[in-house]
Amino acid sequence: MQELLLEKGEKMEQESTGSGSSKFSSLQWVFKVKNMAWEAYKSKPFSHWVLLFLSSFGMLVAFPASSLLSRVYFANGGTSKWIISWVAVAGWPIPALILFPMYLFHNTSPTPLSIQLFCSYVFLGFLSAADNLMYAYAYAYLPASTAALLASSSLAFSALFGFWIVNNKLNASVINAIVIITAAMTIIALDSDSDRYPYVSNSQYIWGFVWDILGSALHGLIFALSEWVFIKFLGRRSFHVVLEQQVMVSFCAFLFTTIGVIINKDFQGMASEAKTFKGGVTAYNLVLIWSVITFQLGVLGATGILFLASTVMAGVLNAVRVPVTSIAAVILLNDPMNGFKILSLVITFWGFASYIYGTSTGSKLS
Repeated sequence: MQELLLEKGEKMEQESTGSGSSKFSSLQWVFKVKNMAWEAYKSKPFSHWVLLFLSSFGMLVAFPASSLLSRVYFANGGTSKWIISWVAVAGWPIPALILFPMYLFHNTSPTPLSIQLFCSYVFLGFLSAADNLMYAYAYAYLPASTAALLASSSLAFSALFGFWIVNNKLNASVINAIVIITAAMTIIALDSDSDRYPYVSNSQYIWGFVWDILGSALHGLIFALSEWVFIKFLGRRSFHVVLEQQVMVSFCAFLFTTIGVIINKDFQGMASEAKTFKGGVTAYNLVLIWSVITFQLGVLGATGILFLASTVMAGVLNAVRVPVTSIAAVILLNDPMNGFKILSLVITFWGFASYIYGTSTGSKLS
């Protein structure tokens, strides 16, 4: 009996020692992370972290707000897909207002505009105009949470087009991410009738689904072609060069979209549309104005993250943006949220995590 009690006492002592060591190792890990964060903070000026915070805020708040405003426009009486695609690029002067002072006060000069570079900007502008129009059709027929989840497939298309056009590496984690995100889109497709609005027909919902996927594919192509333009014609990456590309591409997309709005005579219909809009003319104007501002702030935030931090952090924030948009749509717009959509959201987040891991390990190996 005494031997049995002694054995139990020894086991209890070993367990307590083991738990104490695990607690100690956990504390060591916490202190290590804290010291690494402090060293990283001291290695950069305070202005760097302010800009990084503002850029992150732009990606996590402005982009979801822009998506929700598109849905608000259609849910409250707006009907023009051209107008919503137009407001996405009508804010092109905003990055231009940031770019011009850089020329004046930071001793930078504009990038020489060759024929090839000009044609590249025009072509990317045309693709961007088409991409915005596809997303406008998607938000006209789909709930914002569903549209945001489907739009996350642009990551898979970006990886594939990047592999084909600029020879970006595809490792096992990136391929796994593509398969996982595709599975998440399939889950939404299989449960397509559960979140369809009563006033949206079955064919309109299907077309919204199709336009969202096509827009995501085109978005991935634009991303890869933009990278190709940097490699082929620019050969350098700096903040003002990326702003130049953003201004030029947005301006060209603005011209193409404006032509479409004029041909479709949607400018003439804005006055009557505003009168029938739920909330009146003031609400109509505010939705469009804030759509212009939030979209450009989101793009500026993504640009800032790429150059203040890394593409991995941009991928992390882009991953977080999907559930932020979906949850905000459920809370603010009463979007339907069922088990299939939650499962798709979790799987999508898993796919993003796999992609981020694959790209970060790939950059370390290279």
